[in-house]
Amino acid sequence: MAKPKKQPRPKAITPKGFRDYFGSEVTQRTEMLRTIAGVYHRYGFDALESSAVETVEALGKFLPDVDRPNDGVFAWQEADDEGQGDWMALRYDLTAPLARVYAQHRNDLPTPYRRYAMGPVWRNEKPGPGRFRQFYQCDADTVGTASMAADAEICAMLSDTLETVGIPRGDYLVRVNNRKVLNGVLETMGLAEDADARDAVLRTIDKFDKVGEQGVRELLTQGRLDASGAYIDGVGLSQDQADPVVAFLTSKAGDTAATLSNLRVAVGDSRIGAEGIAELEQIAALLDAGGYGPDRIEIDPSVVRGLGYYTGPVYEAELTFEIFDEKGRKRQFGSVAGGGRYDDLVKRFTGQEVPATGISIGVDRLLAALREKGRIQAVEHGPVVVTVMDRDRMADYQAMVAELRNAGIRAEVYLGNPKNFGNQLKYADKRNSPIAVIEGGDEKAKGIVQIKDLILGAKIAESATLEEWKELPSQFEVPRGDLVAKVREILATQDGQG
Repeated sequence: MAKPKKQPRPKAITPKGFRDYFGSEVTQRTEMLRTIAGVYHRYGFDALESSAVETVEALGKFLPDVDRPNDGVFAWQEADDEGQGDWMALRYDLTAPLARVYAQHRNDLPTPYRRYAMGPVWRNEKPGPGRFRQFYQCDADTVGTASMAADAEICAMLSDTLETVGIPRGDYLVRVNNRKVLNGVLETMGLAEDADARDAVLRTIDKFDKVGEQGVRELLTQGRLDASGAYIDGVGLSQDQADPVVAFLTSKAGDTAATLSNLRVAVGDSRIGAEGIAELEQIAALLDAGGYGPDRIEIDPSVVRGLGYYTGPVYEAELTFEIFDEKGRKRQFGSVAGGGRYDDLVKRFTGQEVPATGISIGVDRLLAALREKGRIQAVEHGPVVVTVMDRDRMADYQAMVAELRNAGIRAEVYLGNPKNFGNQLKYADKRNSPIAVIEGGDEKAKGIVQIKDLILGAKIAESATLEEWKELPSQFEVPRGDLVAKVREILATQDGQG
């Protein structure tokens, strides 16, 4: 009789495009999101937690560069008796679910409806360096008002959020533009009704930050050689047709009034363009009244990312401080948030236009920025570890831990094999524990405990001379009743050093 084949063991590998998050990363993200939620709540926004799964029909075709609803999302078909069940998908952002929620519950929700949402989203796209198929977003949106005050408020809230989480003024800029102004430019060029040419111009505009003014002009007209020497075909416009686009992209001036004046030239007689400029003017006036000057929020026509999705004002938060890339070159940190007005999303469900505007923060990028600024420790302290010198006295050690926890101090008893005390200290090091508590039989008889400052001990071991070692003891003997007080004192010293 043939031997049954042994079932192969599964490979312990993370699926391609996904990653695992461990202790300190999860804690840091949770704390940052809690801080952001505090700002949103202060602005009057309510929390919303919608389903991670939507019907493909509800999600719609809103992912960039895909032709079919199922492309770009993780989708499956629900089975029914006839094999004709609905297609379902993991949400790819937090905005499409909001449109469904608002359309479904609009009779029970206030108008306007102000909500914030935080959570993971999933995209079935090719992964790459820093590009994952699951990532966190943090959104805030106002649905049901066309007032520019809603857009100005979102920008102000974004500015406050960045400062509250630890990005100081001067290290960021919220930049504002308007899709209607670009529509006015396209109208002036005579491309308002030519969808293919319009899309080609939008794609070219999106390259402005990479190729600059001359590069955009070449791509709009006859084409250009790229850095590798390859020739890239142009859109085929005349120089006169390209002029309004270049004027639009380069219209930023020294102050808001001059920028708006330049934009008026770029849009010519276009009614929709003039409407967009008037909206920018309103937003600038409202922000100025709230004390948000151009050092925090500015009108900048070069903000073009995502213009195809939005119907009015668009905004982007850019971090302006310099970092070093993997090759040691200086570069600016770049964008951490983007958003704008999208008045067509809810219409898919209701048949009626419902104005909406909102912002989405890239959680992982903002966390990386805070680490760059030293506002978040790269490594978090673990719990105080109470070591076990006598396994028959586990109740004593659990009593110590209970006292520490009741005092608000993170603590745990060592639960491994207590035979080798060195292994207990190795465990504490691996946990990045700040303190180890030791009470053997002799200490118990004397009514004392030994408290070892592991952070100071590591620093002394690294660099101290013998004299410094004697002057900076890292282990303290205290009465058992002073356990909590001494641990608090050492933790406060460590925080002061950190």
